[in-house]
Amino acid sequence: MLTRLLRNHLPPYSRPIALLVVLQLTATLAMLYLPTLNADIIDNGVVPGDTGYIVRLGGIMLGVTFLQAVCSAAAVFFGARTAMGVGRDIRAAVFDQVQSFSAREVGRFGAPSLITRATNDVQQIQMLVLMAFTMMISAPIMCLGGIALAVHQDAGLSLLLVAIVPFLAAMITLLVRRMQPLGRKMQERLDEVNRILREQITGLRVIRAFVRDDHEKRRFGTANADLTDVSLRFGRIMALLFPLVMAVVNVSSIAVIWFGAHRIDDGAMEIGALTAFLSYLMQILMSVMMATFMFSMIPRAEVCAERIQEVLGTESTLRPPADPVRTLPRHGELELRDVMFSYPGAEAAVLRGVSVRARPGRTTAIIGSTGSGKSTLLGLVPRLSDVSEGAVLIDGVDVRDIDPKLMAETVALVPQKPYLFTGTIASNLRYGDPEATDTELWRALDIAQARDFVEAMPDGLDTPIAQGGTNVSGGQRQRLAIARALVRRPDIYLFDDSFSALDYATDAALRAALARETAGATMVIVAQRVATIRDADQIIVLDDGQVVGTGTHRELLAGNDTYREIVFSQLTEEEAA
Repeated sequence: MLTRLLRNHLPPYSRPIALLVVLQLTATLAMLYLPTLNADIIDNGVVPGDTGYIVRLGGIMLGVTFLQAVCSAAAVFFGARTAMGVGRDIRAAVFDQVQSFSAREVGRFGAPSLITRATNDVQQIQMLVLMAFTMMISAPIMCLGGIALAVHQDAGLSLLLVAIVPFLAAMITLLVRRMQPLGRKMQERLDEVNRILREQITGLRVIRAFVRDDHEKRRFGTANADLTDVSLRFGRIMALLFPLVMAVVNVSSIAVIWFGAHRIDDGAMEIGALTAFLSYLMQILMSVMMATFMFSMIPRAEVCAERIQEVLGTESTLRPPADPVRTLPRHGELELRDVMFSYPGAEAAVLRGVSVRARPGRTTAIIGSTGSGKSTLLGLVPRLSDVSEGAVLIDGVDVRDIDPKLMAETVALVPQKPYLFTGTIASNLRYGDPEATDTELWRALDIAQARDFVEAMPDGLDTPIAQGGTNVSGGQRQRLAIARALVRRPDIYLFDDSFSALDYATDAALRAALARETAGATMVIVAQRVATIRDADQIIVLDDGQVVGTGTHRELLAGNDTYREIVFSQLTEEEAA
């Protein structure tokens, strides 16, 4: 998976990578050339006492060192830019893919896991690419070049490498294999910690209201301890790598000096050659150490690549139309025809055989007990999910065939839990229409009964909004969400229990203003309060995913038991009449 992921995202950087390889090759060859020059200085300059020869070769060594430093710095620069670019591209690909998901795919992965995959997992891949470009390209060149030049210095002494290098490689391979499953567990435990932490931050008020602080501390402590345990096991194995490699390096150096001293004593080897051989041995083992560092990162990066690829390889159930409809008559007529919807793996369908027609200039209300499928039905219109059977039509065109941009212009949904983004009141309202003027924003606020509290704020439209709108009340949040939909001025308005946090007076004023503003539009309202929908032109009664009644308030009150039960649970007979 790691190879596949990088193969998909590295081609745009082929030119910087080619330049990087040339720079790394030049820097490594320069580094390999230095011990040979040093040996030459010792054997032909220091031993005979030729100062001029030492100065000449010393100057060459300085030049080679400068070249190696410049090439290494340039290689790190291009490597870092490429790695950051690859990380940016993978994050963008994950983000774009998640944006295309329906609620079904988001629920399958879970928001905490998707956040971890788009941030921490991508960072692991990015770090691996950076290390590969700054270390891994030069490591094999240094290793093979060092072996060749070591053999050139003394073939007999090079037999030590036959024992040292394979032993080191086998030891590293064994440890890396043990690290790979731990890397996977570490990412899974990190997902769990993120999930619990997100739940606790979001539900902080509930936790405190029910005095569940100690329980939540224990729950987080368990998840945190599990992550710590796996991380420590991973870290212990990783911590073994470098001491073991250094032990091999030191033992190898002692062995080279021991056997090299005997060969010098026998006249079979020069002092300079032994010095160069030691330098090449260090370079060979340093290249193995760099490879060791890389290999220690690969198990976790491989797991991260699998998790990222899982997101990128998941197809959304909301597939874009092959030949999208880009224009509609703009009447705003909405029809649900024999709609059935069920969640994956569910034993029963949420909606069964639902047929509803909502016409322009009329208000259609949907009411029913909790869990009857009201919000699910409303979510099918803007394609938050697709029907399992049947069809949802706008002006006679199936929503699955409508261009998404046209859909956004035609339908505005005010969700059951209104969400505001970090920014200002103006920036949130302009989600409806980025080109809207301040005058249009104030008009939308006026209709949504939000003008008074926005004017009372110190900065008016420029008042900062915290993430999720937590710095305004629930009723203010609902009215701002309604104003955001009004800014768009669509043909179809969908209100999913969007008046529940409003007092009766504000609710009535808002609905009266909406009736005037949206006189030619189609309005569909899902509500729990009978008072909110009693004046609707058409009321749809849902029960257990099926339509059990259609008509006006008076008609249903006279002839529908389910509706009567809902009404009399909220109103007296006199109020209902």
